[in-house]
Amino acid sequence: MNHNSMTTHHPPSHEISLRTISNNRAVVGRNMGEQTPYFISVDEALEIAYQTPLPITSEVVELAQADNRLLASDLISPIDDPPFDNSAMDGWAVQYQDTTSAREEAPVKLEIIGTVQAAETSTPPPVVGAGQAMRIMTGAPMPEGADSIIQIEHTTVSKDEKQVALHFPSKPNFIRRCGENLVAGQIVFPSGTLLTPERLGLCATMGFGELKVQSKLKIAIISTGDEIIPLGQELKPGQIYESNSHGLAALVKWLGHEPTIHPNVADNLNSLRKALDQAAKSADIIITSGGVSMGEFDFVRKIMEEEGDVHFWRVKLRPGSPPLFGTWKDIPLWGLPGNPVSSHVVFRVLTAPWIRRQSKASGPREVKVRVRLADPVKAMADGLTLRRIDLEFTPEGLIGRVTTHQGSSNLHGLATAAALTLLPPGSSGAAGEWIDALLL
Repeated sequence: MNHNSMTTHHPPSHEISLRTISNNRAVVGRNMGEQTPYFISVDEALEIAYQTPLPITSEVVELAQADNRLLASDLISPIDDPPFDNSAMDGWAVQYQDTTSAREEAPVKLEIIGTVQAAETSTPPPVVGAGQAMRIMTGAPMPEGADSIIQIEHTTVSKDEKQVALHFPSKPNFIRRCGENLVAGQIVFPSGTLLTPERLGLCATMGFGELKVQSKLKIAIISTGDEIIPLGQELKPGQIYESNSHGLAALVKWLGHEPTIHPNVADNLNSLRKALDQAAKSADIIITSGGVSMGEFDFVRKIMEEEGDVHFWRVKLRPGSPPLFGTWKDIPLWGLPGNPVSSHVVFRVLTAPWIRRQSKASGPREVKVRVRLADPVKAMADGLTLRRIDLEFTPEGLIGRVTTHQGSSNLHGLATAAALTLLPPGSSGAAGEWIDALLL
Protein backbone atom coordinates (compact mmCIF):
# COMPACT_ATOMS: atom_id res chain seq x y z
CA MET A 1 0.00 0.00 0.00
CA ASN A 2 1.16 3.26 -0.28
CA HIS A 3 1.46 6.66 -0.51
CA ASN A 4 -0.73 9.74 -2.63
CA SER A 5 -4.06 10.42 -1.10
CA MET A 6 -6.58 9.45 -3.69
CA THR A 7 -8.40 12.77 -3.51
CA THR A 8 -7.74 16.19 -2.09
CA HIS A 9 -10.81 18.14 -1.12
CA HIS A 10 -11.55 21.46 0.47
CA PRO A 11 -14.76 21.24 2.48
CA PRO A 12 -17.40 23.92 2.20
CA SER A 13 -17.42 26.59 4.88
CA HIS A 14 -20.88 25.72 6.25
CA GLU A 15 -21.20 22.92 8.78
CA ILE A 16 -23.33 19.99 7.80
CA SER A 17 -25.38 18.31 10.53
CA LEU A 18 -27.54 15.57 9.07
CA ARG A 19 -29.89 12.90 10.37
CA THR A 20 -32.16 10.08 9.39
CA ILE A 21 -32.45 8.28 6.10
CA SER A 22 -35.53 6.46 4.90
CA ASN A 23 -34.78 3.57 2.59
CA ASN A 24 -34.84 5.18 -0.86
CA ARG A 25 -35.37 8.85 -0.16
CA ALA A 26 -33.62 11.72 1.54
CA VAL A 27 -35.35 13.39 4.48
CA VAL A 28 -34.89 16.67 6.32
CA GLY A 29 -31.85 16.95 8.59
CA ARG A 30 -32.53 17.58 12.27
CA ASN A 31 -30.40 20.69 12.79
CA MET A 32 -29.93 22.30 9.41
CA GLY A 33 -33.22 21.81 7.63
CA GLU A 34 -31.21 20.26 4.79
CA GLN A 35 -31.73 16.94 3.07
CA THR A 36 -29.55 14.03 4.11
CA PRO A 37 -27.24 13.11 1.20
CA TYR A 38 -28.21 9.75 -0.27
CA PHE A 39 -26.25 7.77 -2.89
CA ILE A 40 -23.70 10.52 -3.45
CA SER A 41 -20.30 10.60 -5.17
CA VAL A 42 -17.03 9.77 -3.41
CA ASP A 43 -16.01 13.43 -3.60
CA GLU A 44 -19.27 14.59 -2.06
CA ALA A 45 -19.00 12.00 0.71
CA LEU A 46 -15.50 13.12 1.61
CA GLU A 47 -16.48 16.78 1.65
CA ILE A 48 -19.20 15.96 4.15
CA ALA A 49 -16.94 13.76 6.28
CA TYR A 50 -14.27 16.46 6.41
CA GLN A 51 -16.67 18.62 8.44
CA THR A 52 -16.34 16.22 11.38
CA PRO A 53 -13.06 16.86 13.25
CA LEU A 54 -10.91 14.47 15.23
CA PRO A 55 -9.31 15.08 18.65
CA ILE A 56 -5.59 15.42 17.92
CA THR A 57 -3.31 15.37 20.98
CA SER A 58 0.43 14.81 21.35
CA GLU A 59 2.98 12.95 23.41
CA VAL A 60 6.77 12.58 23.56
CA VAL A 61 8.21 9.17 22.70
CA GLU A 62 11.71 7.78 22.42
CA LEU A 63 13.13 7.63 18.93
CA ALA A 64 13.05 3.82 18.97
CA GLN A 65 9.27 3.95 19.53
CA ALA A 66 8.51 6.56 16.87
CA ASP A 67 8.30 4.33 13.79
CA ASN A 68 5.10 4.95 11.79
CA ARG A 69 4.09 7.83 14.06
CA LEU A 70 3.11 11.35 12.97
CA LEU A 71 5.07 14.41 14.05
CA ALA A 72 3.01 16.73 16.23
CA SER A 73 5.07 19.82 15.40
CA ASP A 74 7.64 21.02 12.89
CA LEU A 75 11.03 19.37 13.38
CA ILE A 76 13.87 21.90 13.18
CA SER A 77 17.48 20.82 12.83
CA PRO A 78 19.67 22.00 15.73
CA ILE A 79 22.87 21.30 13.78
CA ASP A 80 24.49 21.57 10.38
CA ASP A 81 24.84 18.26 8.58
CA PRO A 82 27.59 17.46 8.13
CA PRO A 83 28.78 19.58 11.06
CA PHE A 84 32.21 20.04 9.44
CA ASP A 85 33.93 19.56 6.08
CA ASN A 86 34.98 15.92 5.85
CA SER A 87 36.35 13.38 3.42
CA ALA A 88 33.93 11.26 1.39
CA MET A 89 36.47 8.45 1.02
CA ASP A 90 39.77 7.01 2.17
CA GLY A 91 42.54 8.90 0.43
CA TRP A 92 44.99 11.77 0.72
CA ALA A 93 44.18 15.35 1.74
CA VAL A 94 46.19 17.69 -0.47
CA GLN A 95 46.25 21.14 -1.99
CA TYR A 96 44.72 21.01 -5.44
CA GLN A 97 47.39 23.22 -6.98
CA ASP A 98 49.98 20.54 -6.19
CA THR A 99 48.13 17.90 -8.23
CA THR A 100 47.27 19.57 -11.53
CA SER A 101 50.33 18.30 -13.38
CA ALA A 102 50.09 14.72 -12.08
CA ARG A 103 50.12 12.05 -14.79
CA GLU A 104 50.37 8.29 -14.64
CA GLU A 105 53.67 8.42 -16.49
CA ALA A 106 54.88 11.50 -14.58
CA PRO A 107 53.50 11.38 -11.01
CA VAL A 108 53.73 14.27 -8.56
CA LYS A 109 55.44 13.38 -5.27
CA LEU A 110 54.31 14.94 -1.98
CA GLU A 111 55.66 14.73 1.55
CA ILE A 112 53.57 12.59 3.94
CA ILE A 113 53.08 14.52 7.18
CA GLY A 114 50.59 12.34 9.06
CA THR A 115 47.15 10.77 9.21
CA VAL A 116 43.69 12.23 9.93
CA GLN A 117 41.30 9.74 11.53
CA ALA A 118 37.51 9.87 11.51
CA ALA A 119 37.45 10.91 15.17
CA GLU A 120 40.28 13.45 14.86
CA THR A 121 40.42 15.80 17.85
CA SER A 122 44.01 17.03 17.61
CA THR A 123 44.78 20.42 19.11
CA PRO A 124 45.91 22.38 17.24
CA PRO A 125 44.23 20.79 14.20
CA PRO A 126 46.53 19.39 11.52
CA VAL A 127 47.61 21.69 8.70
CA VAL A 128 48.54 20.69 5.14
CA GLY A 129 50.98 23.00 3.38
CA ALA A 130 52.18 23.19 -0.21
CA GLY A 131 53.93 20.02 -1.30
CA GLN A 132 52.44 18.02 1.56
CA ALA A 133 49.80 15.30 1.95
CA MET A 134 47.97 13.71 4.86
CA ARG A 135 46.42 10.27 4.79
CA ILE A 136 42.69 10.74 5.55
CA MET A 137 39.91 8.33 6.41
CA THR A 138 36.27 8.46 5.28
CA GLY A 139 34.37 10.89 7.50
CA ALA A 140 37.52 12.49 8.93
CA PRO A 141 37.55 16.30 9.13
CA MET A 142 39.43 18.09 6.38
CA PRO A 143 42.76 19.38 7.70
CA GLU A 144 43.41 23.09 7.44
CA GLY A 145 45.12 24.03 4.18
CA ALA A 146 43.84 21.02 2.22
CA ASP A 147 41.19 21.64 -0.40
CA SER A 148 40.89 18.34 -2.24
CA ILE A 149 41.07 14.57 -1.84
CA ILE A 150 42.83 12.09 -4.09
CA GLN A 151 41.80 8.46 -3.98
CA ILE A 152 44.20 5.88 -2.57
CA GLU A 153 43.99 3.80 -5.75
CA HIS A 154 45.44 6.70 -7.74
CA THR A 155 48.58 6.87 -5.60
CA THR A 156 51.61 4.84 -4.52
CA VAL A 157 53.60 5.23 -1.31
CA SER A 158 57.40 5.11 -1.17
CA LYS A 159 59.05 2.21 0.65
CA ASP A 160 60.12 4.47 3.49
CA GLU A 161 56.53 5.85 3.67
CA LYS A 162 57.79 9.42 3.55
CA GLN A 163 56.38 10.30 0.13
CA VAL A 164 53.23 9.62 -1.83
CA ALA A 165 53.19 9.69 -5.62
CA LEU A 166 50.00 11.05 -7.26
CA HIS A 167 49.30 9.54 -10.68
CA PHE A 168 46.22 11.66 -11.46
CA PRO A 169 45.03 15.17 -10.51
CA SER A 170 42.71 15.35 -7.52
CA LYS A 171 39.04 16.29 -7.81
CA PRO A 172 37.04 18.64 -5.56
CA ASN A 173 33.95 16.40 -5.38
CA PHE A 174 35.25 14.03 -2.72
CA ILE A 175 34.66 16.50 0.12
CA ARG A 176 31.41 16.65 2.06
CA ARG A 177 30.89 20.32 2.84
CA CYS A 178 29.55 21.55 6.18
CA GLY A 179 25.78 22.00 6.00
CA GLU A 180 25.41 20.60 2.48
CA ASN A 181 22.66 18.24 3.69
CA LEU A 182 21.03 20.33 6.42
CA VAL A 183 21.52 23.78 7.90
CA ALA A 184 20.90 24.52 11.58
CA GLY A 185 17.49 26.16 11.97
CA GLN A 186 16.06 24.49 8.88
CA ILE A 187 12.56 22.96 9.08
CA VAL A 188 13.38 19.40 8.10
CA PHE A 189 9.95 17.79 8.55
CA PRO A 190 6.68 19.71 8.94
CA SER A 191 4.05 18.73 11.47
CA GLY A 192 2.09 15.68 10.33
CA THR A 193 5.06 13.99 8.69
CA LEU A 194 4.90 10.21 8.83
CA LEU A 195 8.06 8.89 10.50
CA THR A 196 9.49 6.20 8.25
CA PRO A 197 12.75 4.28 8.91
CA GLU A 198 14.59 6.67 6.59
CA ARG A 199 13.25 9.73 8.40
CA LEU A 200 14.02 8.25 11.82
CA GLY A 201 17.61 7.77 10.68
CA LEU A 202 17.79 11.46 9.80
CA CYS A 203 16.28 12.36 13.19
CA ALA A 204 19.11 10.44 14.84
CA THR A 205 21.63 12.25 12.63
CA MET A 206 20.29 15.52 14.03
CA GLY A 207 20.68 14.21 17.59
CA PHE A 208 17.02 13.70 18.51
CA GLY A 209 16.60 10.95 21.09
CA GLU A 210 12.94 11.83 21.62
CA LEU A 211 10.23 13.16 19.33
CA LYS A 212 6.92 14.92 19.88
CA VAL A 213 4.33 12.89 17.99
CA GLN A 214 0.58 12.80 17.65
CA SER A 215 -1.09 10.45 20.07
CA LYS A 216 -2.51 7.44 18.31
CA LEU A 217 -6.21 7.66 17.61
CA LYS A 218 -8.16 4.98 19.46
CA ILE A 219 -10.35 3.25 16.90
CA ALA A 220 -13.03 0.77 17.98
CA ILE A 221 -13.97 -1.94 15.48
CA ILE A 222 -17.29 -3.76 15.82
CA SER A 223 -18.47 -6.50 13.46
CA THR A 224 -22.17 -7.29 13.34
CA GLY A 225 -24.24 -10.24 12.20
CA ASP A 226 -25.85 -13.41 13.53
CA GLU A 227 -23.89 -15.53 11.07
CA ILE A 228 -20.36 -14.56 12.15
CA ILE A 229 -18.41 -16.38 14.84
CA PRO A 230 -14.98 -15.73 16.42
CA LEU A 231 -11.87 -17.50 15.20
CA GLY A 232 -11.12 -20.80 16.89
CA GLN A 233 -14.69 -22.02 17.12
CA GLU A 234 -16.09 -24.84 15.00
CA LEU A 235 -18.25 -23.70 12.12
CA LYS A 236 -21.85 -24.83 12.13
CA PRO A 237 -24.23 -24.73 9.16
CA GLY A 238 -24.97 -21.14 8.18
CA GLN A 239 -21.97 -19.69 10.03
CA ILE A 240 -18.81 -17.99 8.77
CA TYR A 241 -15.68 -16.81 10.52
CA GLU A 242 -15.58 -13.10 11.29
CA SER A 243 -12.73 -11.62 9.23
CA ASN A 244 -13.51 -7.94 8.69
CA SER A 245 -12.31 -6.73 12.08
CA HIS A 246 -8.89 -8.28 11.55
CA GLY A 247 -8.42 -6.73 8.12
CA LEU A 248 -9.67 -3.36 9.35
CA ALA A 249 -7.41 -3.49 12.41
CA ALA A 250 -4.43 -4.02 10.11
CA LEU A 251 -5.48 -1.02 8.02
CA VAL A 252 -5.78 1.10 11.17
CA LYS A 253 -2.25 0.07 12.20
CA TRP A 254 -1.04 0.88 8.69
CA LEU A 255 -2.30 4.42 9.26
CA GLY A 256 -0.34 4.52 12.53
CA HIS A 257 -3.25 4.34 14.96
CA GLU A 258 -4.52 1.96 17.64
CA PRO A 259 -7.35 -0.46 16.86
CA THR A 260 -9.46 -2.26 19.44
CA ILE A 261 -11.48 -5.21 18.20
CA HIS A 262 -14.71 -5.47 20.18
CA PRO A 263 -16.78 -8.67 20.49
CA ASN A 264 -19.05 -9.53 17.59
CA VAL A 265 -22.58 -8.15 17.92
CA ALA A 266 -25.73 -10.08 17.03
CA ASP A 267 -28.41 -8.58 14.82
CA ASN A 268 -30.57 -6.85 17.42
CA LEU A 269 -30.87 -3.24 18.49
CA ASN A 270 -30.24 -3.73 22.21
CA SER A 271 -26.97 -5.61 21.72
CA LEU A 272 -25.80 -3.08 19.16
CA ARG A 273 -26.72 -0.11 21.35
CA LYS A 274 -24.75 -1.54 24.28
CA ALA A 275 -21.74 -2.20 22.04
CA LEU A 276 -21.79 1.31 20.57
CA ASP A 277 -22.19 2.91 24.00
CA GLN A 278 -19.29 0.87 25.35
CA ALA A 279 -17.06 1.80 22.41
CA ALA A 280 -17.97 5.49 22.71
CA LYS A 281 -16.57 5.61 26.26
CA SER A 282 -12.97 5.35 25.07
CA ALA A 283 -12.83 5.50 21.27
CA ASP A 284 -12.00 8.48 19.08
CA ILE A 285 -13.60 6.72 16.10
CA ILE A 286 -16.04 3.82 15.83
CA ILE A 287 -15.97 1.54 12.79
CA THR A 288 -18.69 -1.04 12.30
CA SER A 289 -18.95 -3.66 9.57
CA GLY A 290 -22.26 -5.02 8.37
CA GLY A 291 -25.79 -3.82 8.99
CA VAL A 292 -25.79 -0.75 6.74
CA SER A 293 -27.75 -1.86 3.69
CA MET A 294 -31.53 -1.98 3.19
CA GLY A 295 -32.32 -5.35 4.72
CA GLU A 296 -34.66 -6.06 7.60
CA PHE A 297 -31.73 -6.96 9.86
CA ASP A 298 -29.43 -4.05 8.94
CA PHE A 299 -29.50 -2.63 12.44
CA VAL A 300 -26.50 -0.26 12.25
CA ARG A 301 -28.39 1.87 9.75
CA LYS A 302 -31.61 1.62 11.76
CA ILE A 303 -30.09 2.57 15.12
CA MET A 304 -28.16 5.46 13.57
CA GLU A 305 -31.37 6.72 11.96
CA GLU A 306 -33.28 6.54 15.23
CA GLU A 307 -30.68 7.40 17.87
CA GLY A 308 -27.54 8.70 16.18
CA ASP A 309 -26.73 11.37 13.63
CA VAL A 310 -26.35 10.27 10.00
CA HIS A 311 -24.27 12.57 7.82
CA PHE A 312 -24.60 10.51 4.67
CA TRP A 313 -25.65 7.05 3.57
CA ARG A 314 -24.79 5.19 0.36
CA VAL A 315 -22.06 6.27 -2.05
CA LYS A 316 -21.64 5.81 -5.79
CA LEU A 317 -18.88 3.26 -5.34
CA ARG A 318 -18.52 -0.36 -6.39
CA PRO A 319 -17.92 -2.49 -4.50
CA GLY A 320 -19.04 -0.80 -1.30
CA SER A 321 -22.07 1.32 -2.16
CA PRO A 322 -23.92 1.25 1.21
CA PRO A 323 -21.44 2.95 3.62
CA LEU A 324 -22.79 5.21 6.32
CA PHE A 325 -21.06 8.05 8.14
CA GLY A 326 -22.27 9.97 11.16
CA THR A 327 -21.77 10.33 14.90
CA TRP A 328 -22.80 8.25 17.89
CA LYS A 329 -22.72 10.13 21.20
CA ASP A 330 -20.54 12.74 19.40
CA ILE A 331 -18.04 10.06 18.32
CA PRO A 332 -17.49 9.78 14.54
CA LEU A 333 -18.85 6.49 13.24
CA TRP A 334 -18.13 4.79 9.94
CA GLY A 335 -20.62 2.06 9.06
CA LEU A 336 -18.85 -0.15 6.53
CA PRO A 337 -20.48 -2.90 4.47
CA GLY A 338 -20.34 -6.46 5.74
CA ASN A 339 -18.88 -7.97 2.59
CA PRO A 340 -15.12 -8.08 3.19
CA VAL A 341 -14.00 -6.64 -0.15
CA SER A 342 -16.49 -3.79 0.16
CA SER A 343 -15.33 -3.12 3.70
CA HIS A 344 -11.70 -2.88 2.55
CA VAL A 345 -12.53 -0.65 -0.42
CA VAL A 346 -14.62 1.80 1.62
CA PHE A 347 -11.88 2.10 4.23
CA ARG A 348 -9.24 2.80 1.58
CA VAL A 349 -11.37 5.22 -0.45
CA LEU A 350 -13.25 7.07 2.31
CA THR A 351 -12.14 6.33 5.87
CA ALA A 352 -8.37 6.49 5.37
CA PRO A 353 -8.39 9.82 3.45
CA TRP A 354 -10.64 11.31 6.15
CA ILE A 355 -8.31 10.21 8.95
CA ARG A 356 -5.25 11.49 7.07
CA ARG A 357 -6.89 14.84 6.34
CA GLN A 358 -8.15 15.39 9.89
CA SER A 359 -4.75 14.55 11.41
CA LYS A 360 -2.89 16.59 8.76
CA ALA A 361 -0.85 13.47 8.03
CA SER A 362 1.61 13.28 5.16
CA GLY A 363 1.12 9.54 4.87
CA PRO A 364 0.95 6.71 4.45
CA ARG A 365 -0.25 7.60 1.00
CA GLU A 366 -1.91 5.55 -1.66
CA VAL A 367 0.17 4.74 -4.74
CA LYS A 368 -1.61 5.13 -8.05
CA VAL A 369 -0.17 3.81 -11.32
CA ARG A 370 -1.19 3.95 -14.96
CA VAL A 371 -2.31 0.60 -16.31
CA ARG A 372 -3.46 -0.62 -19.73
CA LEU A 373 -6.36 -3.04 -19.42
CA ALA A 374 -5.83 -6.40 -21.09
CA ASP A 375 -9.40 -7.46 -20.26
CA PRO A 376 -12.62 -5.45 -20.27
CA VAL A 377 -13.82 -4.28 -16.86
CA LYS A 378 -17.46 -3.50 -16.23
CA ALA A 379 -17.71 0.06 -14.91
CA MET A 380 -20.53 1.90 -13.12
CA ALA A 381 -22.32 4.46 -15.23
CA ASP A 382 -22.46 6.97 -12.37
CA GLY A 383 -19.83 5.93 -9.82
CA LEU A 384 -16.24 4.96 -9.09
CA THR A 385 -15.45 1.33 -9.92
CA LEU A 386 -12.69 -0.60 -8.14
CA ARG A 387 -12.10 -4.04 -9.65
CA ARG A 388 -9.35 -6.44 -8.62
CA ILE A 389 -6.61 -6.92 -11.21
CA ASP A 390 -3.17 -8.46 -11.50
CA LEU A 391 -0.31 -6.45 -12.99
CA GLU A 392 2.27 -7.42 -15.57
CA PHE A 393 5.38 -5.33 -16.20
CA THR A 394 6.11 -4.87 -19.92
CA PRO A 395 8.37 -2.53 -21.94
CA GLU A 396 5.22 -0.61 -22.91
CA GLY A 397 4.12 -0.18 -19.28
CA LEU A 398 1.92 -1.97 -16.78
CA ILE A 399 -0.74 -4.35 -18.07
CA GLY A 400 -3.81 -5.06 -15.91
CA ARG A 401 -5.54 -8.44 -16.12
CA VAL A 402 -8.75 -9.63 -14.50
CA THR A 403 -7.91 -13.03 -13.01
CA THR A 404 -10.72 -13.57 -10.50
CA HIS A 405 -14.45 -13.10 -10.20
CA GLN A 406 -15.41 -9.75 -8.74
CA GLY A 407 -17.89 -10.78 -6.06
CA SER A 408 -17.69 -8.54 -2.99
CA SER A 409 -17.35 -11.59 -0.73
CA ASN A 410 -14.33 -12.92 -2.66
CA LEU A 411 -11.62 -12.00 -0.18
CA HIS A 412 -9.22 -14.47 -1.84
CA GLY A 413 -9.46 -12.37 -4.99
CA LEU A 414 -8.51 -9.26 -3.01
CA ALA A 415 -5.69 -11.00 -1.16
CA THR A 416 -4.09 -12.22 -4.41
CA ALA A 417 -4.68 -9.11 -6.55
CA ALA A 418 -2.01 -6.50 -7.18
CA ALA A 419 -4.21 -3.45 -7.68
CA LEU A 420 -7.72 -2.03 -7.83
CA THR A 421 -9.01 -0.19 -10.88
CA LEU A 422 -10.02 3.43 -10.40
CA LEU A 423 -12.58 3.74 -13.17
CA PRO A 424 -14.41 7.09 -12.98
CA PRO A 425 -18.12 7.32 -13.75
CA GLY A 426 -18.95 6.59 -17.36
CA SER A 427 -15.64 4.91 -18.20
CA SER A 428 -15.78 2.27 -20.89
CA GLY A 429 -13.45 -0.13 -19.09
CA ALA A 430 -12.60 -1.54 -22.50
CA ALA A 431 -9.60 -3.72 -23.19
CA GLY A 432 -6.70 -1.51 -24.28
CA GLU A 433 -7.86 1.51 -22.27
CA TRP A 434 -5.29 3.25 -20.05
CA ILE A 435 -6.62 3.80 -16.53
CA ASP A 436 -5.48 4.67 -13.02
CA ALA A 437 -5.11 1.81 -10.56
CA LEU A 438 -4.58 1.74 -6.81
CA LEU A 439 -1.77 -0.55 -5.67
CA LEU A 440 -2.62 -3.07 -2.97
